[in-house]
Amino acid sequence: MTEREKMHTGELYLPTDEEIQKEQLKCLDKLYDFNMTRPTESALREKMLGEMFAEIGEGCYVEPPLHANWGGKHVHFGNNVYANFSLTLVDDTHIYIGDHTMIGPNVTIATASHPIDPSLRESAYQQNRPVTVGRNCWIGAGAILLPGVSVGDNSIIGAGSVVTKDIPANVIAVGNPCRVIKSIEERL
Repeated sequence: MTEREKMHTGELYLPTDEEIQKEQLKCLDKLYDFNMTRPTESALREKMLGEMFAEIGEGCYVEPPLHANWGGKHVHFGNNVYANFSLTLVDDTHIYIGDHTMIGPNVTIATASHPIDPSLRESAYQQNRPVTVGRNCWIGAGAILLPGVSVGDNSIIGAGSVVTKDIPANVIAVGNPCRVIKSIEERL
């Protein structure tokens, strides 16, 4: 199995692999171009996101600057996703964001982590686990979602929270580490 193939298996791999770095640089060039667009170039931005992301639904808006290890190559947005400025996507493996989700400014969604063993870190190994955010969620400003977590449908993650474990659907969760503080009652 190649280092590139290991990126999506959760296994340790070397991101310094020549094949990986060559492909990643192409993605980063596209990201650079996206971040240099003018506010009046919304149609161009939309077209570019369609080329950069693995999937992007209708009615999505991403406010530059966008930061992403792979320029969005492993990012899947549903329909009507809104991402405020300075979204950081450590998209070394897949990130899934459901329909009608809102992401506040300065949010980080990370899929990559590094081994505990210092000799492996010294050799630059890493491993990746996908992150999933359900539909109709609200991720507050400055929140951080760590590798492998999921946030259930309709849930709210409070500003500045650090999500270290899965958050169920229909709750408000806050803090570091992020924890559920209350359920969201359905309104008729």
